[in-house]
Amino acid sequence: MIITTAILVDGAFYRRRSQTLFGDKSPDERAEELYEYCMKHVRAFRNTEYNLYRIFYYDCPPVDKNLFNPLSQKDEALGKSKQFEWMTDFLEKLKSKRKFALRLGSLSDTRLHYNLRYESFKKLASGVLSVKDLSQEDLELNIEQKGVDMRIGIDISSLAFKKQVSQIVLISGDSDFVPAAKQARREGIDFILDPMEAHINLDLYEHIDGIRSKVKTMSKGKRSA
Repeated sequence: MIITTAILVDGAFYRRRSQTLFGDKSPDERAEELYEYCMKHVRAFRNTEYNLYRIFYYDCPPVDKNLFNPLSQKDEALGKSKQFEWMTDFLEKLKSKRKFALRLGSLSDTRLHYNLRYESFKKLASGVLSVKDLSQEDLELNIEQKGVDMRIGIDISSLAFKKQVSQIVLISGDSDFVPAAKQARREGIDFILDPMEAHINLDLYEHIDGIRSKVKTMSKGKRSA
């Protein structure tokens, strides 16, 4: 029996978790890591023949706008930042990977601003930190994605109705996928969630066919064999 698998990756979620779990990496290294991580799902069972249909990667291109920085009291060009350069290179690397399909949404211009990190806010409120001690590391860029969840839902439905795959693996920690997952399961699709060992609500278990994480099979800081 051949099981055809589609892997759907919530890009923003994967980038956050992989940085926490596997450390900082170059765009090329992170792209190779993601490919290897996905392929471990395809090779999950030795006695079953698996076929990778495609890896769908959902994210947004980096924002290229001028944004007011409350610390420097100046406008800064986000398009000249290291984050912009890293993300641009990362997406280009993914485009060159075999079996990868990028599904890019957009970033909201109206809700683009800096937030004070929670840990920094606690220190500020307790008096451990003062306003004059704040640095750029105490700020985080608030960016709201548009169209990403919708694209994930549409692709899940399309894959299920067209019978293009027999299994879907979703790498995400979000619960917005539940309606699409229920629909896919009604069509006979084996729906697997990989939250990369992040906490998920227990009620999600009734809407999926299982949890399968490949974090432990990856070597921290390098590609596993």
